[in-house]
Amino acid sequence: MSDTPTLLVGPNPSDDRLSAAVSGINEYGESVDLRVVTERPLTLFLNRQEIVTMMTIGDHPDLLAIGYLINQNMLKADDPISKVDYDDELGVVVVRTEFETHFEEKMKKKVRTSGCAQGTVFGDVIDAFDDVKLDSEAVLKTSWLGRLTHQINTTPSLYLEAGAIHGCVLCEQDRPLVYMEDVGRHNAVDKIAGWMAVNKADPSNKIFYTTGRLTSEMVIKTVMMGIPILVSRSGFTAWGVELARQSGLTLIGRARGKRFTVLAGSHRIEYDEQPSPKAESKSSLEESTAS
Repeated sequence: MSDTPTLLVGPNPSDDRLSAAVSGINEYGESVDLRVVTERPLTLFLNRQEIVTMMTIGDHPDLLAIGYLINQNMLKADDPISKVDYDDELGVVVVRTEFETHFEEKMKKKVRTSGCAQGTVFGDVIDAFDDVKLDSEAVLKTSWLGRLTHQINTTPSLYLEAGAIHGCVLCEQDRPLVYMEDVGRHNAVDKIAGWMAVNKADPSNKIFYTTGRLTSEMVIKTVMMGIPILVSRSGFTAWGVELARQSGLTLIGRARGKRFTVLAGSHRIEYDEQPSPKAESKSSLEESTAS
């Protein structure tokens, strides 16, 4: 098996628009050159109404716009979108629908959350949260988890090239399918939500992987997308765990190699492969040395 997965959509670290060369000085006073990720404003319109200006690396503006509107419950995944217009020079994306939308009340009920680069979730999203039914028959085999984390961590990416960026990956069994990156993890999530809507992807058998913390925002967005399993190499927040348990989401954090911690939805875990004590000890030593 190749270490590098065949992705339907993946990172493009060679795209010069997504990072820039910057010169600096290191701890020895020597000149150094490195790549840093870009940030650019993207203003989203829904028909004629301006919705939000987001800071983003600039790739997949159409998917980001569609996913943002779906995750904010301004659009449903099956709502007919007639056209998406993007002006790179102006930094504007316009999502056009075949019907008039009414979202003024949503804007009034905005609740700030803890996402990097400022994420938002609307009151009616939280209201709709209780109505989502996740597939209780979905399964995550422990052997899949080890292969997934290895493939994702070795995929060429902006994170490996420049750092300072979050990644989110849509997976099926032990296969990464769609890998999105952005300066805010909520943007990366929204790009995947947009891809799923455009491609009419079935969420019930999917696994969602994120490099970021398992916060309330990440749990809410994953549940609203209908994905039953959320995995991260990072840790948890208390409200994220509470919401995951409330919704029946399988919540897995601190996923490093074959090691992980489940704080919600453990009924979906199938222990078909377990690390041996020897392998576990070696893994812990390597992680300690790396940090």
